[in-house]
Amino acid sequence: MPILGLGVFENDECVPACLAALKCGYRHIDSARYYKNEDKVGEAIRQSGIPREQVFVTSKIYHPEHGYETTLEAVQGSLDKFGYEYFDLYLIHSPLSGKEKRLETWRALIAARDAGKIKSIGVSNYSGRHIDEIREAGYELPAVNQVELHPFCQQRPIVEYCRKNGIVVQAYSPLVQGRLDHPLFAELAKKYSKDVGQIVIRWSLQHGHVPLPKSARPERVVTNSHVFDFEISEEDTARLDALDRGKDGAITWNPVDAP
Repeated sequence: MPILGLGVFENDECVPACLAALKCGYRHIDSARYYKNEDKVGEAIRQSGIPREQVFVTSKIYHPEHGYETTLEAVQGSLDKFGYEYFDLYLIHSPLSGKEKRLETWRALIAARDAGKIKSIGVSNYSGRHIDEIREAGYELPAVNQVELHPFCQQRPIVEYCRKNGIVVQAYSPLVQGRLDHPLFAELAKKYSKDVGQIVIRWSLQHGHVPLPKSARPERVVTNSHVFDFEISEEDTARLDALDRGKDGAITWNPVDAP
């Protein structure tokens, strides 16, 4: 899995952003059924001329579709829209459907993976408690947990749980949905000759996360990838870490406490 991906949430016409990403070196695109752009992601890959096997593509099943048979149908529906025979990663988008539906959905994803329709399976917005349900039911653990994660909302209990259990943490909204006006970001951007977005993406990478910055602007997609030619010092990383407000720092739905 490439350690930097392009998010395409709320980007109905994401072909230009995807093409810009693929042209400048991204090989990871994060979509979902809820985003209604799986078809556009597939179109962009075909237009790019890059072989399908060189691009890591994720989709997700939204909670109203959870359940065993409905999940199998959803996976096939996603593939039909995407226009290829498999996804590299398929996630349960949230835990909002309740324990029974969550486990039925997980069992269906295992079946779809075993049928060759998905390479790997994971979850999103799950707490350790939700993942423990999977373990207690006797199923394999997720390969990935994708959560809202940025300096203001660092999800430390979830990150620690995932690290202890060998689960990759993907970070959505790593750019805080553009709310980057904290003076520390500007100070560090000036110090490292970078922009504020590059500072928070680099912070995420140095913590071992897989950030998924989203932009509909091709030029911004490109600059968001210029994060591998510098390193934030330990001292400055600690200052960014100190911005954490826990759940109060979330700026999205963040349904990690769903019953």
